[in-house]
Amino acid sequence: MLEVSNIKLPISSLHGNTKAEASAGRTALYQTLHLKPEDISSMELHRRSIDARKRNNIILVLTYRLTLRGGLAAEKNLLHKLSRRPIAKHVKRIEPEVFALPTMLPQTPRQRPVVVGAGCAGLFCALVLARAGLAPLLIERGDDAQRRTEAVAHFNQTGELDLESNIQFGLGGAGTFSDGKLNTGTKSPSHRFILEAFIEAGASRSILWDAKPHVGSDVLPTVVANLVRMIKAAGGDVAFRTRLVDLTLKDQQIQSVTVERTEAHGNIKTETIPATQVILATGHSARDVFELLNHHGVRMERKTFAMGVRIEHLQTDIDRALYGSEAGNPVLGAAAYKLSVHLPSGRSAFSFCMCPGGSVVAASSEKNGVVTNGMSLSKRNGTNANSGLLTNVFPNDLLGDNVLEGIALQRTCERATFEAGGGAYVAPAQLVGDFVRSQKSSGMAKVQPTYPRGVSWGSIENCLPDYITNTLREALPRFDHKLHGFAADDAVLTGVETRSSSPVRITRNDSGQSINVKGLWPVGEGAGYAGGIMSAAADGIRIAELVAQSYERMAAVSCDRFLSRF
Repeated sequence: MLEVSNIKLPISSLHGNTKAEASAGRTALYQTLHLKPEDISSMELHRRSIDARKRNNIILVLTYRLTLRGGLAAEKNLLHKLSRRPIAKHVKRIEPEVFALPTMLPQTPRQRPVVVGAGCAGLFCALVLARAGLAPLLIERGDDAQRRTEAVAHFNQTGELDLESNIQFGLGGAGTFSDGKLNTGTKSPSHRFILEAFIEAGASRSILWDAKPHVGSDVLPTVVANLVRMIKAAGGDVAFRTRLVDLTLKDQQIQSVTVERTEAHGNIKTETIPATQVILATGHSARDVFELLNHHGVRMERKTFAMGVRIEHLQTDIDRALYGSEAGNPVLGAAAYKLSVHLPSGRSAFSFCMCPGGSVVAASSEKNGVVTNGMSLSKRNGTNANSGLLTNVFPNDLLGDNVLEGIALQRTCERATFEAGGGAYVAPAQLVGDFVRSQKSSGMAKVQPTYPRGVSWGSIENCLPDYITNTLREALPRFDHKLHGFAADDAVLTGVETRSSSPVRITRNDSGQSINVKGLWPVGEGAGYAGGIMSAAADGIRIAELVAQSYERMAAVSCDRFLSRF
């Protein structure tokens, strides 16, 4: 197979015609390689990115993978013909990575693994375990996709928060009501498997080649619901409204989990489930789980996390800043940015989870605490753009020596934000110009906040530690140099964003298990080993592979013991 990169299409040549792109790309490929369509036996678009460094000359950059009808000999001949041409450095033979699932066990084990949490880490861990014949039980404290969507809508309308089913908890985890970004800075042979699973579950095929793939929060509920169906079809079980409340340990080995099931009529039933292999994929907001682990002496450590606010602009302003005269071109879609700056103070600020054409969401999961996040629909056609505007909180920023001090800080900021908004989960908001000048805002300018519970104009100053607000205030003018208009006076800051990542890492050894509790497998973003949908899913798969290997070893030992009797 050949991979051909750096095929360039000037945006101006497409005249805003999205349907012309595929044909133009293929034509450019044929011309570059001096091939005819009949010379090619298979061809697929592998990557599509936008080069907007020159706003007056924006270019689509395409990478293709193809096979020739003449097989290996034809590929070698083509490489030889191109060897003295500049294109040669962009054409190479490759062997596509093949991801292999764990070997199917000959029989289902007497005691199946329990996966706690149905975010992306838990879903993909359970899917791989199920396809390995381990019949996992996946438990989730929140609701399925439909009921969770209803709970979120009810909270947005009334301010009545369901503590178990909300933006943070429920099928798909925090990622379900987000932009559904699938780009990642990590590499894993499982990435293609993850993307293909998403497509099988209902995502667009464009995620296979888009350099910045996303699913959209209108599509994700269907996707995660279909992933559950795939788990069940492979022999796994899934239980919603089932919350982990305790662990039983013996000689530093997990023995069972205790759960509370909320039944259809509202009664809560406590049940103990024998389990010697428990995968913890509980997410960054399951604070009660961190407290439970701390109570049982499960080894954890503080880690760096980030806090700040959401910032909103008109999407048209972001489009013009990045795309110039091509702003609004349907071939380009809504423009996205990613910004960071290192300050003389030694601190840094950065954008996070940028949502083009999106909205700010009410992401509270505890009473009397305001939390924000961002989301976009699949078409990204909303009026505003938003992103997290964050700075790091380092372990040495925290007071005391409690491993959960980061959680305490998050909670303090969320409750201060609730009070600043006046209650009812209304969020405090401030214009960027007022924030930079350290003065309160009295009302909206041209950017209408999208936070669904409404905003209270004033100041976010007292919602976060001084080292965060001072860092953001210092960073904003520098961001404006990188993206004109980013620090515009009428841009909107909405407080606070505290859940970008976990402040705690559940430490694990090389086998993937907890350092000091055998059979406990921390996984994903909440455990401190991922940051986003793709890396969480990949970590879930990696741990599933290790769990499957442990069952293989146990089966081999049991077989040896049986044979030794004869």
